[in-house]
Amino acid sequence: MRRAERGELVLRLSVVVVAEVVWVLSRRYSHTKEQIAGSIQLVITADGIDVEAADDVLDALQMMVDQNVDFVDAYLAAVAKRRHESVATFDSDFRKLGAHVVAI
Repeated sequence: MRRAERGELVLRLSVVVVAEVVWVLSRRYSHTKEQIAGSIQLVITADGIDVEAADDVLDALQMMVDQNVDFVDAYLAAVAKRRHESVATFDSDFRKLGAHVVAI
């Protein structure tokens, strides 16, 4: 991490890894959504870190906390809203996330 902060290298972080970190911190270590979002936001905004779809991930972390939903649902809603697309789902959480839902 220090080498990345010094600009010696860039660490790339995929959305899948973020989702896995959220899951592990929640399920294995019983961290709250607020704790998880705060920690991941610090990593995402650190020097030397390049996060896939960083704006969508940050939006999803905020929605996860504000709406008390799973990160993956929040991420899918964030992407759909940015693209002006709908989400096809049975999951009622998407309605409270402001995504246009197509019931399947």
